[in-house]
Amino acid sequence: MFRDVYRGKKVMVTGHTGFKGSWLTIWLTKLGASVIGVSKDIPTKPSMFEELKLENKIKHHFCDLRNLKEFSEIFHSEKPDFIFHMAAQPIVSVSYTDPLDTITSNVIGTAHVMEVLKETSHPCTAIIITSDKAYDNVEQVWGYKEDDKLGGKDVYSGSKGAAELIIKSYFYSFLQKKNNIGLAVGRAGNVIGGGDWAKDRIVVDCMVAWSQDRAVEIRSPKATRPWQHVLEPLSGYLNLGQMTYLEREKYHGEAFNFGPRAEQNHTVQELLTDLSHLWNFSDVSKAFKVVADVPFHEAGLLKLNCDKALFYLKWQANLAYQDTIQYTGKWYYDFYKNKSAIYDLTLDQIKAYEEAALKKGLVWTA
Repeated sequence: MFRDVYRGKKVMVTGHTGFKGSWLTIWLTKLGASVIGVSKDIPTKPSMFEELKLENKIKHHFCDLRNLKEFSEIFHSEKPDFIFHMAAQPIVSVSYTDPLDTITSNVIGTAHVMEVLKETSHPCTAIIITSDKAYDNVEQVWGYKEDDKLGGKDVYSGSKGAAELIIKSYFYSFLQKKNNIGLAVGRAGNVIGGGDWAKDRIVVDCMVAWSQDRAVEIRSPKATRPWQHVLEPLSGYLNLGQMTYLEREKYHGEAFNFGPRAEQNHTVQELLTDLSHLWNFSDVSKAFKVVADVPFHEAGLLKLNCDKALFYLKWQANLAYQDTIQYTGKWYYDFYKNKSAIYDLTLDQIKAYEEAALKKGLVWTA
């Protein structure tokens, strides 16, 4: 997988205690990497990081990236071959209650990663993860391309757009001609999957409510999203890391979108209806109910154009919509209802994902 470039390498993951970070961490350990995690805290309770006991399987650091001195000391001491920067304040609703924390986390934290890359002399391939929310969303029906306008009307989108500007300015000012650094940006959104317990996420709200045998309240049932399982963008990030490592001059400074197939646009109501069937609801009215109050702005439509990733990286989504539903629903059902060995279940889903990609002949399975 991924031409075995991660085997035996030191790979730093910022935000490794979060939802996507935990999935990336376990996948990297499966690929033979020595993972170094850097996060400011355990962001949720329960936490996938704690449930999988990942602290026992990696080198783990608690550090807020806004503390440049501390993060720099960790980075220069560890000297990672790769860094996947995922640490961020990821919740839109939180950006309304605490905008400054969102801005400093997403902008200053990213700036400090770039500063450390500027100062280091050892070779490192850096994949900086932002978000589909980095784009200025005007709800166009076609997907956003990598060179579309960045920045949005809300603080969360603004923080992601600002982080992108910081990455760009550092790249052209300091990193473009720095031969020991290879840098690329990955953008994705609407990620679902087992192990997410973040605030104000619709799938999370459902799984918690259903585990307690109660209906969940939802807003914006007709909002359309291109839902994708967490392993989809992670395969993109790992593929991008591999390609940037092997062909630095071709990918250095480039940004790529990673999203599902176009036909995977489904409404919130469709998503929850399909998930409810996996939880044995015969009557969807007992699974969720619609409330009219929307306390903050939410886009009705937001999707990415992933042609660039397909053309240059030969990357494409692996799972159909029903697979995404199956992976997600089963993980939570087994966690809450069957009390399954969740580390083994997570590893089994990664193996199944790899096997499905191998059958399709996807390029990163080589």
